[in-house]
Amino acid sequence: MRKLFNSLVVTLVLAVAPTLSTAQSFKDPTVATTRAPVIWTDPGDIRSRDLFYGPGGKEHQPKLPFAFVDEEKGGKSPKFNVKDADGTKWKAKVGPEARPEIVSSRLLWAVGYEANVNYLIPEVEVGGLPAQLSRGNQYRMPNGKMREVRFQRTAPNKDKIGDWSWRKNPFKGTREFNGLRVMMALINNWDLKDANNARLTDKRNGALEYEVTDVGGSFGPTHRTFSEKTKGNLKVYGASKFITKRRKDYVDFGIVGMPPLLLSIFDPPYMIMEWHRRWIGKHIPREHAKWVGSLLGQLSEQQLRDAFRAANYPPDQIDGFVAVLQKRIAELQQL
Repeated sequence: MRKLFNSLVVTLVLAVAPTLSTAQSFKDPTVATTRAPVIWTDPGDIRSRDLFYGPGGKEHQPKLPFAFVDEEKGGKSPKFNVKDADGTKWKAKVGPEARPEIVSSRLLWAVGYEANVNYLIPEVEVGGLPAQLSRGNQYRMPNGKMREVRFQRTAPNKDKIGDWSWRKNPFKGTREFNGLRVMMALINNWDLKDANNARLTDKRNGALEYEVTDVGGSFGPTHRTFSEKTKGNLKVYGASKFITKRRKDYVDFGIVGMPPLLLSIFDPPYMIMEWHRRWIGKHIPREHAKWVGSLLGQLSEQQLRDAFRAANYPPDQIDGFVAVLQKRIAELQQL
């Protein structure tokens, strides 16, 4: 049955490929500019990086109290905007993506990739929060506070100028780009829409930086499922396959796996999109995957634990997640 389904998928994808190719054509306006684009920078002493506070550091945490600004309706997760005591605007997210996004951003930043400044507050009061939000009311506590809230902002001195494409970008084939593909597999981030990527300009030096800005669909399965609760799910993450194929020159990873059969039947456009993104985890040069393993291998167990502590995971889950991560890092180092 599964083989028959895969055959039908291939036929359908080939039939609509020309249409998809035209609809998704991507011209990167930065290629013709004089600013050299950046997707990775040397992190220096990785062992000195603070994975509890992350790229924003302790000094850039939001300042309480918060004031509600407005609610955002897009995306799967409930989100709303707030301002802190300094007037800084933060995007608040609640739901299954809040905690894994904290961890994922810190791991990316630790090894040299761009990442958003974000923090998780287990319980927080937001002044002026409506009595009923359109989404996310289940995360409101009896005392009126919201629980497990991720607060995120673009790094200071940076502006977003657009998205970037996994298929068409200035870095295709480079060690750094392939390393980013490995990082997505490491954390099981299957939600690899181009809309989740951002091009940022650094106002201090004019640098053009490429970043995966939405990494909340991580630490769960390698593909979309019917339940949002599989995100940040230790049992599901630990049971998933990391490296699926080893060859002399390249390796394949589990992401992006095919979604369940029924989900594909009821949402064919999404299934087609997933099929077209499967290449992101395939045919990655061994030496590039091992390079990422050499960077990750410099992280201490305490640093890994700090990343999960920052996301307010309970101690037993921290133990489990760290064990899976260490196993995966070892697999990369042994390539």
